Amino acid sequence: MSSPKSQLGFDQNQRKIIIGEQQDSELGPLCHLPGSWQNIGNLQGHGWNMIALPFAAGDLDYRLLMNQYDETLTFNLVDKGVPNRGIPDDQSVATLDYTQIINQIAADDFPQSGLAGKPGLAIHHEPGLWLHMRDQLTDDLDIARLSSIPHGDAVIALGKSAQSQSGFEIPALNGLPIGVSGDIDSNPYLVPYKHFRDHPFEGLFDPTQANALLQKAIAPLLRDGKVRNTTKLEVRSTAASGSVNNIPFVTRQANAAEMHSTFWIYELTETDSNGNPKLWMQYSQTVILDFFNRKDRPGELIRWPHISINTLEKVNT
Repeated sequence: MSSPKSQLGFDQNQRKIIIGEQQDSELGPLCHLPGSWQNIGNLQGHGWNMIALPFAAGDLDYRLLMNQYDETLTFNLVDKGVPNRGIPDDQSVATLDYTQIINQIAADDFPQSGLAGKPGLAIHHEPGLWLHMRDQLTDDLDIARLSSIPHGDAVIALGKSAQSQSGFEIPALNGLPIGVSGDIDSNPYLVPYKHFRDHPFEGLFDPTQANALLQKAIAPLLRDGKVRNTTKLEVRSTAASGSVNNIPFVTRQANAAEMHSTFWIYELTETDSNGNPKLWMQYSQTVILDFFNRKDRPGELIRWPHISINTLEKVNT
């Protein structure tokens, strides 16, 4: 029988469920995450999101929706020493739960639908888990992200962690759909993307250069030597046994087929009021939505990148 360790957890065969603390060695590359992360003032306009959606009333049958948003990302409970039983040896996993809450600052779409919504609208809620596989690894995959989305999606994405004192390059990211001609200036089907390329959303966000605001935000800190260490957490639903599963309506209308996300966690040389290094986080996430038939490959669907990016700071440690 298990006996209560505290009001928040229990201790049985070294397994513990407790409130997460920063620098917990059992969390490995996830050790900076416990606590709450929020947007940094008005840095580069908070978070940004772009998604193409089926739109029956439009001439193109789709609209491109852009959102500017505020986010609170909270990592709370740690489940240590989770045993996966096996022969000849067990696997030990440490997990960290999270909740992501996103509220809209501004939104626009093209063609305009009247459905973009007003400021303050809740546009995303996601509970989930990050896993640190401590041993018995497959293909050196040491981290995983499990996500549940209220639209009716469940994601398992696996990947590898890495650390660097010099930082990591944030790659360029083009949000154009895959399976149509990419000539944005001559293909009338891409008019919504051309509209926001020529007139960036809120004067800042260009869907054809989706990661540019992340690059711009972190560049001064890297240039001036204000980043002591960077941890990269990169996961894909296409790695090993990863997957995305959806309820039937989502699968039928705009199937969420793949997810790829990268988080960069920056330990700064500047310290907080407690003398701990200040922490920044950036992420870039792409979910591939499949809908509408390709003309060049019968039986295949157009693939639409749904991209979200943000720059956050740790607000408690």
